[in-house]
Amino acid sequence: MTTKGTRRRRKGWQRYSSRTFYLFASPWLLGFALLTALPLGYALAISFTNFDGRSPRWRWVGLRNYTELFDDADVLASMVRTLAFTAIAVPIMVAGGLGLAVLLNQRLKAVGLFRAIFFLPSVVPMVAAAIMWKLIFNRDVGILNEILDVISIPPVTWLVDPNAFYALVILILWGLGGGMVIMLAALQGVPAELEEAAIIDGANRWQVFWNVTVPMISPVIFFQVVTGVIFTFQIVIQPLLLSQTREVGQVTHVPESTHLFMVQVYEEYFANNRYGYASAMLWVFFLVILVVTLIVLRSSRLWVHYEVDSEADR
Repeated sequence: MTTKGTRRRRKGWQRYSSRTFYLFASPWLLGFALLTALPLGYALAISFTNFDGRSPRWRWVGLRNYTELFDDADVLASMVRTLAFTAIAVPIMVAGGLGLAVLLNQRLKAVGLFRAIFFLPSVVPMVAAAIMWKLIFNRDVGILNEILDVISIPPVTWLVDPNAFYALVILILWGLGGGMVIMLAALQGVPAELEEAAIIDGANRWQVFWNVTVPMISPVIFFQVVTGVIFTFQIVIQPLLLSQTREVGQVTHVPESTHLFMVQVYEEYFANNRYGYASAMLWVFFLVILVVTLIVLRSSRLWVHYEVDSEADR
């Protein structure tokens, strides 16, 4: 039986805990409000206008931007292209990161050095990486064509259609090190006795990996899939920097195969000065990402295994 004094002390402690929580969380809350919520609200507001970023004579146009973008063939094509790129790139990224992690989880000499070598590309700024790969992909002086020439393969024009798509995939795969480190940590967290028990029961190495290891690390794979989907949807810098610039001061000509949705948004903002229309595109794209993420989240019930049954805790 609790007394009135005990209840008063408990409420006082709860108020103190709440104030402490908000005190420590306030920097993040302030940053979220100023750098995320406020820009999102501003973009939503101008998506209903014909604002061009310069003229003060902008006006309210209602849903015109939203109805127009659904009739825009270029917008729809870039959306389909982005979905296709995500469907191809994300499985390769996740499988590549897992494969590297399995390889570097073996007892090898200087394995720490190899882990560092594979991880280093992921800390290189994406702009620097894109410029470097643009030189590598150069048809006339690029090192990639020099290597192909050694094995008698003619030079490839990597930065034009349709090879630009493969060049972009290669550039994205170059940063597998970050995912590899997360997968490696997950593999080292798998209890060794489970794998040993499966081997004693007669399972071979592939059966142990597929039926024991993969289910145990499936939450980490799920995390990689979700972050990979969001990352590939938002790609914009890489296609722009890999593309050929016509002249200084002019808009970069992006090949059709790498003309993703965010590239289309970039052009509407900075080439066509259609801020209202581009903001409407971003909000529609936000809803598409949300729907795809929810579909992936919903599918996790079929293939992600947790040690604690989340349904039982409800």
